[in-house]
Amino acid sequence: MKYLQDIGSYFLMLKTVFGSFTKTSVLRHLILKEINDLIISSLGIVAFISFFVGGVVAIQTALNMDNPIIPDSLIGFATRQSVILEFAPTFISIIMAGKVGSFITSSIGSMRVTEQIDALEVMGINSLNYLVFPKIVALMFYPFVIVLSMFLGILGGWVAGVYGGFTSSSDFIAGVQEDFIPYQLFYAFFKTFVFAFILATVPSWQGFYMKGGSLEVGKASTNSFVWTSVLIIAANYIITQLLLSS
Repeated sequence: MKYLQDIGSYFLMLKTVFGSFTKTSVLRHLILKEINDLIISSLGIVAFISFFVGGVVAIQTALNMDNPIIPDSLIGFATRQSVILEFAPTFISIIMAGKVGSFITSSIGSMRVTEQIDALEVMGINSLNYLVFPKIVALMFYPFVIVLSMFLGILGGWVAGVYGGFTSSSDFIAGVQEDFIPYQLFYAFFKTFVFAFILATVPSWQGFYMKGGSLEVGKASTNSFVWTSVLIIAANYIITQLLLSS
């Protein structure tokens, strides 16, 4: 029964978020601040992880190619498919659930504990629109992070494959270009937008409706990461089933 109440309060929150809007000039400032806090500050960790995981995918593919009939271009092909279809959109989103999700929950939860949200409502401001809507808009720029992740993942695979002596540069690039299906990019970016919406709203819900003192902020951040990750993985399965299964 509690889960049904939570689902209901989540959708009621979404309805209120898109209710009465804060002044445009104020929203513009809040959106730019959230882009800096949620997107730009995440570029470093995303770039680091993407580059080295792309390299690991290339090395593991090369080490498992025992049959001499299999061309070396398969290393580039496998790296591209792994990075574009799953690693960049899904794996990076789960990492962002820990970094961005915990930040959103703790910041809103701290405002709840210190009664800043109550102060906003006393002043007649739609607190959910003021706090959550800028985060949703900011995370609509999340696909740019995924583009960077895709590029660096494939670049990391190329560096590991070529400089590790597993393949030549021409073979790797031929594999990256082989049997490329543009629809797979649509699939990757479609689910990226869905994940971005989950990353913005679920941690906000956890922070906004938390009860208790400062100790509960930590628990809410943990719950935020767990439920955001669960929803991302579930959404990934549903979207893959709908868009890729023939």
